[in-house]
Amino acid sequence: MNKNISALYEIAQKETRKIIGLMSGTSLDGLDIALCEISGAGGNTDVKILEFETINYTEDIKTEIRKVFAKKTIDFQHLALLNEWIGILHADMVNDCLQKWNIPANEVDLIASHGQTVLHAPKFLHQQEKFPNATLQIGDGDHIAVKTGIITLSDFRQKHVAAGGEGAPVAVYGDYLLFSKKGENRIMLNMGGIANFTYLPASLNASEVFVTDTGTANTLIDIYTKHYFPEKSYDKDAEISQSGTVNQSLLSELKDNAFFTKSFPKTIGQELFNFDFVQNALLKTGLGNISAPDLLATLTRLSAETIAEAIGFVVKNTEIPIAAFTVYMSGGGANNPLLVRWLKELLPCDFQKSDDLGIAGDAKEAILFAILANETVAGGDYNFGSKKGIPSVTMGKISFPD
Repeated sequence: MNKNISALYEIAQKETRKIIGLMSGTSLDGLDIALCEISGAGGNTDVKILEFETINYTEDIKTEIRKVFAKKTIDFQHLALLNEWIGILHADMVNDCLQKWNIPANEVDLIASHGQTVLHAPKFLHQQEKFPNATLQIGDGDHIAVKTGIITLSDFRQKHVAAGGEGAPVAVYGDYLLFSKKGENRIMLNMGGIANFTYLPASLNASEVFVTDTGTANTLIDIYTKHYFPEKSYDKDAEISQSGTVNQSLLSELKDNAFFTKSFPKTIGQELFNFDFVQNALLKTGLGNISAPDLLATLTRLSAETIAEAIGFVVKNTEIPIAAFTVYMSGGGANNPLLVRWLKELLPCDFQKSDDLGIAGDAKEAILFAILANETVAGGDYNFGSKKGIPSVTMGKISFPD
């Protein structure tokens, strides 16, 4: 037997596994690195966070990624080079953390690398009949495995697409295994660049679980904060937007997009919600001279209303009163006081942070990918039913160190 296959078999038989989860989102802030100790699998999964750190991307890294990020026309050679380069960078970041934490690489069983999304193209967006849903994450897993010496799982979203999904959201699998609680109807709301949520029924019935993107969360706010204030990467504590006034005509124009009326579940990215999306709305409404505070307030309200409307739609279909739900927030949007205040006004239910469940919001997505890797090597079968958007599959391609 190949020694790597033998090692993987031994890892799968362990009572507990040390798995590093890596996550870099569409906000391009940096790489989240979570060292987890995971025991069990499926509904018996238990996770302890041993270490966590976010390594910020330098401006140089962000600049190189933005050359291809969410663009239809790119320098193909640059994309190929980036795939290797990001893999090496992420491996270096992992090695630096292990050294800082004083943990030898041979004590880590697996790395679960999400990679860096550079294009998300569900079929409804690209509208080319002969082509399927598509998504692309770069940061080659082989480079990570070789440079760290640790078996690496990567490219998780491709199996989701191959099985009939759109490649997102995939957080549902970890959400269900880690956060479901009998007797409590939960909404796990992640507000990163794009907002998505998972409905976890009090019954624990996997076939009732629901997941979808809702649209923009921080993406447009961040883009226009940086546009008006180049020294800022985001509207910290909503300092700018809280001084503005929502422009209702602009808000209506922004919401008048086919994505918001498309049936659930659905996924999206900066391929739609980008600088030009807002510019076109400003042009149509004749509001090219709108102030920065008013525009950021309007964009924040757009996120709040579209998130609340999506959750409201799903809750209505459960025939369970909205007051019986608890919304657990994570992602950068959970730290935006204006966005959170408006969500609480629009949704009369209990709001908490995922931190209250023992999982830090900043670390949640990296941890969820560690759980996906754990399921790939040690998990069993679970059935989310036949509904669209949640194929019952394990995910992740395996790369060996040598």
